[in-house]
Amino acid sequence: MPIRTTQTFSIDSPSEFKQRLFQWSQQFETIIWLDSNNYQQQYSSFDSCLAVEEFTSIKTDYHGAFEKLKEYQSYTKDYIFGYISYDVKNDIEQLSSNNFDGLDFSDLYFFQPQKLIFIKGNTVEFQYLRMIDDEIEEDFEEIIKTNTNVTSSVVEKYSEQEKIKIKLRIHKDEYYQKVEKMLAHIRRGDIYEANFCQEFYTENTSINPLEVFQHLNEISEPPFATFLKLEHQYLLSATPERYIKKEGTKVISQPIKGTAKRLINKVEDAKISFDLAHDKKEQAENVMIVDLVRNDLSKTAKKGSVKVEELCKVYTFKQVHQMVSTIVSEVEHTTHPVDIIKETFPMGSMTGAPKVSAMKIIENLEETKRGLYSGTVGYFTPTGDFDFNVVIRSILYNEEKKYISYSVGGAITAKSTPEKEYEECLLKAKAMKYVLLNSK
Repeated sequence: MPIRTTQTFSIDSPSEFKQRLFQWSQQFETIIWLDSNNYQQQYSSFDSCLAVEEFTSIKTDYHGAFEKLKEYQSYTKDYIFGYISYDVKNDIEQLSSNNFDGLDFSDLYFFQPQKLIFIKGNTVEFQYLRMIDDEIEEDFEEIIKTNTNVTSSVVEKYSEQEKIKIKLRIHKDEYYQKVEKMLAHIRRGDIYEANFCQEFYTENTSINPLEVFQHLNEISEPPFATFLKLEHQYLLSATPERYIKKEGTKVISQPIKGTAKRLINKVEDAKISFDLAHDKKEQAENVMIVDLVRNDLSKTAKKGSVKVEELCKVYTFKQVHQMVSTIVSEVEHTTHPVDIIKETFPMGSMTGAPKVSAMKIIENLEETKRGLYSGTVGYFTPTGDFDFNVVIRSILYNEEKKYISYSVGGAITAKSTPEKEYEECLLKAKAMKYVLLNSK
């Protein structure tokens, strides 16, 4: 007997319904909202999805995290939504995370939602646990009537907000010195490439997470936008990157390496996109990560099934042009879905090559524990399919501690210069900074 009751409704205006649904969701303690922003791409399963209210859940540090997740996923045989933080790397390799952490997210968290709602085109599908399926029609009516304006109580709560002062965990000169140290490792042959990240943060500050997320999403419109709320902890993400997806026996990974800014003039914008597509340094960065992903996927793939579907293709987003590659493989139907993730985690685009050496060097040179940043948020289906993003272009917020953080990084290779890498970081940080300084 199925664990969930499914009911579908037709909607006239998907974008309006989406706004109402997101506003309606804010009453819950546990929320994961995934939004593709109608970005048409080959491997999308829905336009938007909302998972709320825990029925069961798992929350753990990195010790034995993948084994615990495997057990939980096998046991529930249902939709589970959650995240794996970057520091679960310590469960796979002899690594540690000793840098400063102002956010205090658990290393791994997944929950089985009581209420699950998918939007695809003009159809909305409710999948509720059978014990509460009598609430579907009532909730649908309530969502339709939900006011999309922020309520006065919310406005009141955040109206006294002080002016936000954003600080740097690593200052410019120190950033240059650290990049030089990384270049010395590359010249010595310890690594070919490593993703080096820095944190921007603000303390003793409250924000309205709903408004900040909506603003961030509006100016970026990425295909893997995520709003996550776990009581007093929030992730507000405008990530453009998919980490890994499984459809039946097909596995898809789509790393991003290579960024260029958008320009207002159409001719100049087209030229900068063309230049990115033909930039030898950016191509070299991307190809190194493609090789790493191919190697990772081969650990669970059927022999000879790992293929590069797209190499170094430039995609245009609202804020930036990005170079994306698509690597696919086939797995046996008996391969456990969690093993596929474990063998590829953390994602190549956020680590480097060789992966373990890069992660050790990253830990020594960075000043902040990455936590959920450069980890992944996503879900498993009852049949063991999954889809996970890469947590970048994101604001993280601990409401209790009044601590707000966003981090950005770039791939350091032999051709990198500290000045150019710093510029790229500021470009990637632009949307988060703008939103924090211009939201209520």
